[in-house]
Amino acid sequence: MHLFEEDKEKCVKADIISTVEFNATGELLATGDKGGRVVVFQREQESKNQPHRRGEYNVYSTFQSHEPEFDYLKSLEIEEKINKIRWLPQQNAAYFLLSTNDKTVKLWKISERDKRPEGYNLKDEDGRIRDPTTITALRVPVLRPMDLMVEATARRIFANGHTYHINSISVNSDYETYMSTDDLRINLWNLEITNRSFNIVDIKPANMEDLTEVITAAEFHPSHCNTFVYSSSKGSVRLCDMRASALCDNHCKFFEEPEDPNNRSFFSEIISSISDVKFSHNGRYLMTRDYLTVKVWDLNMENKPLETYQVHDYLRSKLCSLYENDCIFDKFECVWNGSDSVIMTGSYNNFFRMFDRNTKRDVTLEASRENSKPRAILKPRKVCVGGKRRKDEISVDSLDFSKKILHTAWHPSENIIAVAATNNLYIFQDKVN
Repeated sequence: MHLFEEDKEKCVKADIISTVEFNATGELLATGDKGGRVVVFQREQESKNQPHRRGEYNVYSTFQSHEPEFDYLKSLEIEEKINKIRWLPQQNAAYFLLSTNDKTVKLWKISERDKRPEGYNLKDEDGRIRDPTTITALRVPVLRPMDLMVEATARRIFANGHTYHINSISVNSDYETYMSTDDLRINLWNLEITNRSFNIVDIKPANMEDLTEVITAAEFHPSHCNTFVYSSSKGSVRLCDMRASALCDNHCKFFEEPEDPNNRSFFSEIISSISDVKFSHNGRYLMTRDYLTVKVWDLNMENKPLETYQVHDYLRSKLCSLYENDCIFDKFECVWNGSDSVIMTGSYNNFFRMFDRNTKRDVTLEASRENSKPRAILKPRKVCVGGKRRKDEISVDSLDFSKKILHTAWHPSENIIAVAATNNLYIFQDKVN
């Protein structure tokens, strides 16, 4: 795939990107970082003079979504890091998005203002209240043009719904409700009501010593508002139907691949934990990401995945050192392209992988400043496992595990992808002439 790259360099820990999300049209791209900030990029409109500039994204709005807090009852710091961003469908000229840290979900409105009112009767131009006795004539206020301002305002704050850390949020296809998920519970919220939510899944045991698994991710079906899935640290996915009962502790479908006894090891349970689950756009398939693989499931077949793709199988021999440096607990995300024909997920050394479901071809690409200048064509990378290394290959022993691509996003209708490599955001697209 021919791609060009656009780089937004940042530094320091607070600037590490923690989530990336396109809106429904792909015109806007939002990123959240560990410092609690949300940066929204807007796609440039095509000009006749420079048609190739159509794909470029520039900063549209930046705002502080969450601040660090302290839970005095539990003596715990609540960090400001943005865990997830989800856009709401656009209903008017303004844009709306949900952002969450570990405890609180916020609904943000992003709107433009290019006019300001002037000529008030009861206050002067500086906003000070005038003495009514000095008013001798009535004026009709007018709107005057001004420089474009993009404002972000918090319209709703959904707090106190979670005891444990929120790992995912998902907007329902009814556009009235959304769910927020923590390690043990899933809550259903109405977008208009902030003071209460409905608990729809609760896997917390009566005795916490009996705890054997946690919820790792959850998502609503793209078109059936009653259906959602959630994944677990034991490598299983449960599909639930809210029409069956108010509390969906009993699932309708259970997706799990039986473990091969020959591959059983000390790390089996850790690497089978699912870090992300995504419905396909058409709603027929599920994609799950565990530590070493991406699997595609047909909703009508629970006993085994339809397709399994090896992301970095060469790391199987390195699991011991990956356990020691905690990398084995990294949570990689996965995304579909607009037509559900290609899937993408991240790896180490700033590598990311793409798998074409039709041709069964796959490619490894690298998002790094060293090998990608703007409009440069990305070259496929190969990892050498053992034996003689070719000139263009990289040895598995020289991979940099501190450079990891956990968060990626794919434009809903075009071949434009956003890749977060630690504190840099790369935007790649199909080569244009």
